[in-house]
Amino acid sequence: QVQLVESGGGLVQAGGSLRLSCAASGLTFSSYAMGWFRQAPGKEREFVVAISWSGGSTYYADSVKGRFTISRDTAKNTVYLQMNSLKPEDTAVYYCAADQGRAYDSKAYYKMMRNYDYWGQGTQVTVSS
Repeated sequence: QVQLVESGGGLVQAGGSLRLSCAASGLTFSSYAMGWFRQAPGKEREFVVAISWSGGSTYYADSVKGRFTISRDTAKNTVYLQMNSLKPEDTAVYYCAADQGRAYDSKAYYKMMRNYDYWGQGTQVTVSS
């Protein structure tokens, strides 16, 4: 049974930092690309960032580029999202997702939710002004 469990969310002031983690189990982690999405109240879920199965490629939404960093630790079956310089508009539930599509490696591909095979339950991030 595949599980993706996010953690690390919370309440932070604008300008602060948080690091989210997504622990994966039940799958061959090194074979999966991993993505982070977020959904703010009343809005559609949107792409934040993705990292290829090898870790060699990363793709960021323009809104977070330069502030967020994705990384993966294959030994721990975990993907991380370091979020710096947080803004109130970053407030959302953050979801991690796993994709086994190793044949594809592009931002356009990773932005599409339907390309992901598994999803976590999400972790709330709230940024106060």
